[in-house]
This record gives sequence, C-alpha cells and structure tokens, in this order.
Amino acid sequence: MEEKQPSKAQGSQGENIEQFGYKQELRRGMTLRDVVLYGVLFMVIIAPQSIYGEIQIASGGMTPLVYIVGFVAISFTALSYLRMSNRFPIAGSVYSYVQRGVNPHVGFIAGWLILLDYVFVPSLLLVMVANWGVALVPGSPWYLWVVVFVVFNTFVNIRGISMTKGVDWVIFIVEILAVIAFIAIGTSFVLGGGGAGQLTLDPIYQPGKVDAHFIATAVSIACLSFLGFDGMSTLAEETVKPEKTIGKGIIIALCIMVVVFVAQTYVAALIQPDVSQVSAEMGFFDAALLAGGPLLQKVLLVVNIVAVGIANIMNAQLASSRLLYSMGRDGVIPRFFGKVHPKFRTPWIASIALGCISLILPIFLDMTTLVAFVNFGALSSFILLNFAVFLFFFVKEKKRSSFGDYVKYLICPWLGIFILVYVFTGFDLQTYAVGVSWLVVGLIIGAVKSKGYKEVPEAFKHLEV
Repeated sequence: MEEKQPSKAQGSQGENIEQFGYKQELRRGMTLRDVVLYGVLFMVIIAPQSIYGEIQIASGGMTPLVYIVGFVAISFTALSYLRMSNRFPIAGSVYSYVQRGVNPHVGFIAGWLILLDYVFVPSLLLVMVANWGVALVPGSPWYLWVVVFVVFNTFVNIRGISMTKGVDWVIFIVEILAVIAFIAIGTSFVLGGGGAGQLTLDPIYQPGKVDAHFIATAVSIACLSFLGFDGMSTLAEETVKPEKTIGKGIIIALCIMVVVFVAQTYVAALIQPDVSQVSAEMGFFDAALLAGGPLLQKVLLVVNIVAVGIANIMNAQLASSRLLYSMGRDGVIPRFFGKVHPKFRTPWIASIALGCISLILPIFLDMTTLVAFVNFGALSSFILLNFAVFLFFFVKEKKRSSFGDYVKYLICPWLGIFILVYVFTGFDLQTYAVGVSWLVVGLIIGAVKSKGYKEVPEAFKHLEV
C-alpha cells in the first residue's frame, strides 16, 4: 500500500496531523529545548557510571573511545529517524514510520518489536534502582523501591507533559551538577599527582590495541548505551513544529550525550589507569571514592537512583504510553489504549497499564532476561526503520537526483542496517529465543487483527492511495 503524500505546502504544517488520517488529541507545547532535555534525560547523562567498570575492562582501558565509536555507529539510524520524523511528524515512532514507509502490516511488526524495548525497559530500570536502593539503605525492602517509583512516575505521566517538564528540569540540573563536580574533583586529583598524574591520550587511543575485534566490541556495547534517542520521536503530536523539532532534537541530544559520556569516562580512566584494579560492578564509584572520598561516592550513588528512578523511568513510561496510544487508536492492539484523558489530554489508560506491568515484571524477570527483551526489540525495529527510509525515499519517491540523495537515502540507511545486523550476530541464544518467540506471537496477532493481513488500520482507509 502506497500513501499519496501531501503537497510541499501541506508538509510544512507538521502540526496538521489530519493529513495523516488522525485528529489532534494530545496537548501540544513542547519546544526544541524540551525535546532535547527529554532525550538527554531518557538516555541519562550519567548512564556510563553504572556500566563503566564492565566497559573499561572489555575495552582495555579505552571507554571514551568506545563511546565515540558507538556514537558514529548509531548516528546512521538517528539520521533515519530525522528523515522520517520530518516527513511523518506523528506519534508512534518506528511503528508509524515503517507503517508509512513500507506498509501498515510491516509497520505493525516494527511496532510490536519495539514494544519489547519500550514496555520492558522501565522494568529493567526499576530492577537497577531497587538494587542500588538496597545498597544505599541496607535492610530496606527491595520491592518497596519498585512500588514507590512506579506510582510516582505513573501519576506524573497521567498529569501530562507540563508537569513532566518541571520534574525533568530539576533532575537535569542535579545530574549536571554531579557530573561537573566529578570532573572538577577528578581532574584536580589527577593534576595533583593522583592516578595517571597527568592528562594523557591513553583512555582515547592506545597504539596496537585498536583492531577489528575492538571495534566490534565497542559497537556492540556502545550502540546499546545510546538507546533512548528513538523515544523522542513519540512526542511528535505534543511538540510545536514537530517536522523540524523532533529530528533536530535527536541529533542535538546525541551530540550532547557523546560529549558528556566521553568527558566523565575520560576523567574516571585517568583516576584509576590500571585496568586490572577496576571493578566491573563499582568501577566508576571506586574512581569517585579515590578522587573525592566517601562523600562523593555516596552523592553519585544517590544521584543515580534519583536520575534513573525518576527522570529515566518517567520518560521511558512516557514514550511507551505514546507508542501504545498510537497503536491503540489504529486498532492493531485493543482500542482502549488509544483513550485520552478528557482533562489532562494524555493517554491515561496506556500509562496505568504500563505502571501495572512495571509492578509485575520485576518480580518474575531478572536483569539478564529484561536486557534480552530490550536489546532484541530495539535493534530489530531499527533495522526495519532504516530499510523503510531506503524503500520510501529512494525507491518509491525516486529521490536519486543528486549525490546527496544517494548519501541520505541509500548509503546511510544501509550502513545503519549493516552495523545493526553485525551487532545482532553477537547476541546469545537466550536473546534470540526471547526475540523470535515475541516475533512469532506478533505475527499471529497481526494476522488475526488484519484478517490475514488483508485489512489496514482505519486511518489508512480514508487516505488517497
């Protein structure tokens, strides 16, 4: 099924979603600044602190280089999001983009796959926060941490974007101050003779150690570290001028993240340059202890709990509820997910459903299983997104008139696909088992809902094709 696109004049009116077969139900109000802030908080600027030790050991002491390589690798997929968000400024992220770029049925499969990421990532984050909480307050009930953060974040998401923005700014300031404090204290420690004793390039490049195996490891680890930028696209129907704001916001947020990731891991590597002494679990916090003592270490631990437990989980639930809303209004999943609160104009049923799921999953699934769900769902749907960009722009719209067109619609999408497929080959059997099982269930549901993949969502029935 091929959709006839709006004229150029219409296409510039990204807030007019009637052109795509929908009506405006969610409240608009997010600006470029808000979108970038959302993306930065979703990806968590202090994310390296919790996994630094593992990456530092796996990379032989070059964690900053890992993030640089990963940024380059994931940028091709980010550019595909930019292309699609410009053409289709509607909620639903990869579900909507593949739906419009390929066809509604493949779009459903893409949405079903990304649900693995969006629905399960809040539970993964909750498990992390609960573990940190018990470490911070020994003897405290593990599940109590889960309940408190689920209830708070669900309440804020139902109240709406305006309340979420206020909480986001508070958490953002706290994170920034924590990062600045660590970098300042850590740099002072190193220049004062501690750790490496001076600023060196060793954490960024060591001759003889960067080979094909290193690049493979770096791409596999760091691609997953930048997951979250895709959630920014789910805010299209709540954003002012989404056809320009969403794509630009994604690129700006990713650029901010790579700079902050590299800066803090570079300082941590200088504080403790001997990789053999780095702890896989507490590597970053041990560096904080060496440079700033127990106070800095505990402050960073608290900031991680607050940032992930509130900002990260809140924004993960926000993106997930918008995806369920988009799929629910199309009728490819139960339509009650598409219901909007009459006062707050938010997908409140989807938000409550996600809250309930997030209360249940941490009881039955461990971190390894949750990571398997998230990884398979995100990367497989990204592959479909990149293909959709190639098929829609390069094949269907025949955008091949310049070298720039070949770069944007042929080279970049296929580079994104090759990189993601390569990362895919490194997954373990459990990840494949979980992902393929989920895919099979999705294919069955899709066949039933579309009566053998013959019927399309209501929004497509009223469009000229």
